[in-house]
Amino acid sequence: MKIGIIGAGNIGGNLTRRLTALGHDVSVANSRGPQTLTALAEETGATPVTVAEAARGAEIVVVTIPFGKVPDLPSGLFDGAAEGFAVIDTGNYYPQQRDGRIAGVEDEGLTESRWTERQLGHPVVKAFNGTYAQDILDRHRPAGDPERMALPVAGDDEAAKKTVRALIEQLGFDTVDAGGIDESWRQQPDTPVYGLREGVEGVTEALAEASPERTAAFRG
Repeated sequence: MKIGIIGAGNIGGNLTRRLTALGHDVSVANSRGPQTLTALAEETGATPVTVAEAARGAEIVVVTIPFGKVPDLPSGLFDGAAEGFAVIDTGNYYPQQRDGRIAGVEDEGLTESRWTERQLGHPVVKAFNGTYAQDILDRHRPAGDPERMALPVAGDDEAAKKTVRALIEQLGFDTVDAGGIDESWRQQPDTPVYGLREGVEGVTEALAEASPERTAAFRG
């Protein structure tokens, strides 16, 4: 598949490494420009591009940048993406540590991914937001392995969710359908599933145990 990755931090960089190793055609961008991605490109074979070019021809676009920076992405970001493309949102809202107070989340009660979706103007699939970046490289396992981890995946677009779940399973992880985007609070920071390294059963139980009440540590 042709995959565009916007953000080359820990998650974006390690997804670039694994996806290129699996034979996908990956374009990767960051806020500082393609000239800063030379080492990652040489290591992986990915194509460094500008943010505005990252989604061009892409069947999947991964948005993995700081939550508060999403509104700064260029307009027309998805112009030229492949028909029926899916967008993966890996973001988390950290109001006290990084993002400041965001009214859509705090006052309107939007889930983090619903807010992101509104900024992007395109449906998103929430995945990888509670995954340790190093686990993408180190903890993938073949299907059926008793140590294979499961990742929660939320989204309203069932076709996009199916595409994303298939990609995650190819990466070496099981998936659990976490519901629609309005249910994606179940995998936000400080919920039982966030950072959980368990299989399908453990992830399913953790999602069920989540509370929609945002804890004080994650309120602005």
